[in-house]
Amino acid sequence: MRTVHRIFLLVCFAFSTVILFAQTEAGHFKIAVFAPIYLDSAFDGNSYKSGINNLPRSVLPGLDFYNGVMMAIDSLQQEAAPIEVFVYDTKSTSINSIIQKNELNDVSLIIASFTNQTEIKPLADLALLKKIPLISSTFPNNGGISNNPYFVIINSTLRTHCEELYKHIQKYYATGNIVMFRKKGAVEDMIQSVFNESAKTTASIPLKIKTVELSDTFNTRTVLLALDSTKKNIVICGSINEAFGLRLVRALSASPDYITVAIGMPTWDAVKDLDKPDCKGVEIVYSSPYNFPRTDKLVNLFINNYKTKYAGRPSDMAFKGFESMFHFTKILMAHNQNSINFLSEKNNKLFNDFDIRAVKSRSTNNTDYLENRKLYFIKKADGSIKSVN
Repeated sequence: MRTVHRIFLLVCFAFSTVILFAQTEAGHFKIAVFAPIYLDSAFDGNSYKSGINNLPRSVLPGLDFYNGVMMAIDSLQQEAAPIEVFVYDTKSTSINSIIQKNELNDVSLIIASFTNQTEIKPLADLALLKKIPLISSTFPNNGGISNNPYFVIINSTLRTHCEELYKHIQKYYATGNIVMFRKKGAVEDMIQSVFNESAKTTASIPLKIKTVELSDTFNTRTVLLALDSTKKNIVICGSINEAFGLRLVRALSASPDYITVAIGMPTWDAVKDLDKPDCKGVEIVYSSPYNFPRTDKLVNLFINNYKTKYAGRPSDMAFKGFESMFHFTKILMAHNQNSINFLSEKNNKLFNDFDIRAVKSRSTNNTDYLENRKLYFIKKADGSIKSVN
């Protein structure tokens, strides 16, 4: 599905599969953006299927990412940026068909909000062939990509989170009673293996971590058996399963006689139930590559501009769309074909710092892909953020 006009619905519910602006006779940059907007499921031609008050939940993340991209385009347009932007709906148009039609032949930058691994390889292969950056803004997975120094993961992988969490615990909590609670599963095995590898390769004294495997229906008493009432207990949740993590924090909350710090996985950033009263009294720490503090002036400016344009509050996906489009376009404009070497540049920082490094193959030492290693460690207690470092 490809249209040149924009569709407006509800409060500035606007998106198009091709957007053109600020073209110059020569020297302009062509940028392709891929996001899951679900045009075909939401529209019958130009008519909205579900009624004016029933926006499908599946549409919201991709739409917010798109809205953020559009706001960045507006800002770049005010600067007369010499760019040509094409936006493709990955839920209405096959990525392979776009590539086969040669629509991306002269693209200088690709920005994508992937939703599954199968979407990654076609664009990653194209990026490698054309030696242009492919920025994966939201999907925390390398999709099996290897030997490709043009594929860039901004939302850090689970392996990176585990490696950096190990260092964080080592720096701030090494003297505590450290226990990893996990359940059975392949992902849980991977998490534990990364912690074990970190212990073997660290230049400092390795952490002493006791591992306890729990069933899905574990009770508070089972957790308390592994804790020490005379020391601070550093409780690592060795699973990305949200229900497991929530059950673990609730068990700690129900045991106020034990001093505990719950170290969570990156998925905890989206678990709102951790802010409820049945999780009170537990210090919670988790990592995130993104930090959009509502006290920041630039963040508040974006929120206000978003409200004015779309009559709603932006989710983190809108921030990610805006930051990806603005930050990496500015780097492209400054460095052209050499932009892949300047992706962590601070000159055009918006909300977040990026530390984009090569991930090397263990067998060949070639660069498999690039990844953002900068993580923010968010400390919360009783639903409030206490610090970010």
